Amino acid sequence: MSTPSSSARDRLVAEAARLFAARGYAATSVADIQLAAGLTGGSGALYKHFRSKRDLLAAVVGVHLGTMAEGGGEFVDQLPADLDEALEVIRRGVWAGLDRDRDVLRVLLRDLDEFPDLLAEVWGQVRAHVYGELTRWLAGLASAGTVRLADPEATAAVLLASLTYFPILRALIGHTPGDLDDDRYAAAWRAHAKATLTAG
Repeated sequence: MSTPSSSARDRLVAEAARLFAARGYAATSVADIQLAAGLTGGSGALYKHFRSKRDLLAAVVGVHLGTMAEGGGEFVDQLPADLDEALEVIRRGVWAGLDRDRDVLRVLLRDLDEFPDLLAEVWGQVRAHVYGELTRWLAGLASAGTVRLADPEATAAVLLASLTYFPILRALIGHTPGDLDDDRYAAAWRAHAKATLTAG
């Protein structure tokens, strides 16, 4: 059961993520965030939980990194043995994660250039928990002779780039590649991924 203090902190993080995504970091004031979280605008209530607006941004990013770190290795270790099924589980998992974190995604893509330390932390975690885990899975399949790959790391990068581009483009501009619907893009992604992994 959350205390009033932790509840207020959680509300501040959630509302900051939403407002930063909608308006941008610079255009969102501390008073805006406090009001959206149900606190008095000029009260300085945010500073009971965070030293600054920048620390609040770090907390917003931290929520995203926490969910990513929790799911990475466990997700890959539970993939089905069947390649078609595994690819669909990967597709659903990646898209669900990006959809869940779409507000944070907008912030990461738009505002983190101003915060190179946060950007470096985010990218390090993405490499370790997303690209790294998919590389590990592909390398395991290649070692078992299930797939044929000369470079599991590069293959993981290409598969993830083509998979994440769809929801990222929709989050940023409201369109998908080629204006395709989810099912058509997903089917084409699986077909191409399987062809890549079993070629030769």
